[in-house]
Amino acid sequence: MKETGFLIDMDGVIYRGGELIPGAKDFIQKLLEEDYPFRFLTNNSQRNCRDVVAKLSRMGIGVEEKHIFTCAIATARYLASQKPNGTAYVIGEGGLLTALHQNGYSIVDDAPDYVVIGEGRTIMLESVDKAINMVMNGAKLIATNLDAYCPSSNNSIRSGCGAFVSMIEMATGRKAFSAGKPNPVMMRIAKAELGTRSANTIMIGDTMETDILGGVQMGFKTVLTLTGSTKIDDLETYAYSPDHIIASIQELNDPMVLEQIVNGDMVLQH
Repeated sequence: MKETGFLIDMDGVIYRGGELIPGAKDFIQKLLEEDYPFRFLTNNSQRNCRDVVAKLSRMGIGVEEKHIFTCAIATARYLASQKPNGTAYVIGEGGLLTALHQNGYSIVDDAPDYVVIGEGRTIMLESVDKAINMVMNGAKLIATNLDAYCPSSNNSIRSGCGAFVSMIEMATGRKAFSAGKPNPVMMRIAKAELGTRSANTIMIGDTMETDILGGVQMGFKTVLTLTGSTKIDDLETYAYSPDHIIASIQELNDPMVLEQIVNGDMVLQH
């Protein structure tokens, strides 16, 4: 196995909505064939690993469940380390529920240790009100991520986990702890799964506030792709920068470009 490993965001890097970004399939196949360790790193807590593998398979990318690392998994492992076999009231969907169960947590409707907020397409105000009262009564507030919105179909967006968390924070006066990107909790656990050193870990993403910031904080090499939410003109507004900038993941199929990024020989600018 190679000493260099990759953490790869999905939406905006591998695909946009339901459409595969050109070059993504070939790049992942190259990683598999050349024995590079990698994980898909996503702040989407809705799907479990099997569901994500199935979605990628429909797009022509064949990977295993071990290649998927979600903010739901990071959150569940973090909670298990803080309070083993604890209880949680959950606003979220299957991926988050599965991760919590697999890490020894029980899902309850009364007096939980934690209120855990993830994404959900059918979140009801009644659930939010219940969560508010639980936090006021002593439950700790946990967010799988603080993304204000999520990309949806037809180039639209929908409310993200952070939007619902803000409602609870405003009502309770309590701040949520988030284990998702860019928190070092998620980045550190994912790196441990790769078995690489920080200097040999490459984070590929399309979002400065999560992917690139998370990588910078951990001392990873960072690659920003311009096929997602960040555009080249946006970079001047940030106090940190990616190590490399590529037009799309297609560029990484050029052996010379990939070698330069792995070796840290140059910064790519567009």
